[in-house]
Amino acid sequence: MFENLTIPSNLKPNDPRFGVGPSLIPTEYVNSLHDTGVELLGTSHRKPAVKNLVKEVQDGFIQYFELTDHEVILGNGGATFLWDMIGLGLTENCSKHHVCGEFSNKWHLAHDKIPWIDTCLEKVEYGQGLQTSNSDKCDLIALTLNETSTGVQMVDVPQSDDSTIICMDATSGAGQIECNHKDVDFYYFSPQKIFAGEGGLFFGFLSEKAKERALKIQKDQKRYIPTIMDWKLAIDNSKKNQTYNTPSVSNLFFVNEQLKAMNKLGRIKINEMAQIKAQHVYNWAESKEYLSCFIQDEKFRSKSVATIDVDEKIPVSELTQKLRDQHLIYDIDSYRKLGRNQFRISMFHNVSLENLEKLTNILSHSIESVL
Repeated sequence: MFENLTIPSNLKPNDPRFGVGPSLIPTEYVNSLHDTGVELLGTSHRKPAVKNLVKEVQDGFIQYFELTDHEVILGNGGATFLWDMIGLGLTENCSKHHVCGEFSNKWHLAHDKIPWIDTCLEKVEYGQGLQTSNSDKCDLIALTLNETSTGVQMVDVPQSDDSTIICMDATSGAGQIECNHKDVDFYYFSPQKIFAGEGGLFFGFLSEKAKERALKIQKDQKRYIPTIMDWKLAIDNSKKNQTYNTPSVSNLFFVNEQLKAMNKLGRIKINEMAQIKAQHVYNWAESKEYLSCFIQDEKFRSKSVATIDVDEKIPVSELTQKLRDQHLIYDIDSYRKLGRNQFRISMFHNVSLENLEKLTNILSHSIESVL
């Protein structure tokens, strides 16, 4: 259908990356890494060059999120790794899961496989949002700030009591979807979304209550916890500005460059910018007869990941492949397991409003050229 598609040059974005998988890492960050020469890459993570970098990243998160009562911990392995680490080392008897997409569901399944804990499930159809709630039965509440697969964002954090830990996977929302993160006992994320890192690393903000729970369980010798998932090791090493095992130094460098840039603007300004970008994309979808917002309830529509349904007579996969082949637009396909005729568009901080405007113009031009 799109064999003869041509795009006017004035519509072309200056960066084709709109995917919600790996982050858009600015090329200037790569150049800055190159400029460190022999002083950083290849250096032991126990040496000052890397430890100072880690401290700068930790301090950057403290500044950005205005943290006062949480420790910034980090380690190798992303959010998927943490699902098991949380189940093994932060959950005493039962965890309650709020599921509205593939990633929140995978977190539930990870805990459900652990023989000595029970799970409770609150689940909605994909595309719907859900209200969070506490549980008398469960001692850990699992929340997902932004469901990357569906574009549903969370709108509330339940109040917890002294015996309940609230954990939040904030991977594709941390940094530009506001929530009361100070009420969350373990707020964590992989940095390969808004913070312009790559995979294989996690950051988390740990409250004193969560820390006490972790150390209590760790001290109990009755349950098996792999050394790589030892909470005490993660906490102790993070205090020393290092990870337990060797990290990707380039990943840390990219995150630090991003944090420096974001702290110049501040979290509130970046949230406002995200809202403007999201409003543009959703207004565009609502203005076209052949498009619709997958998330019908506006309050649950993400400010970082937009999911836009397309009329079935338009073959989205053919169009996205054509645009990729022309090096115009990369990776706006829907999440594979949803199986929808849909665009899934990154609105992460490094994706500019100007480029989003060009993206929507290109998509409109392409579709309307064949209708």
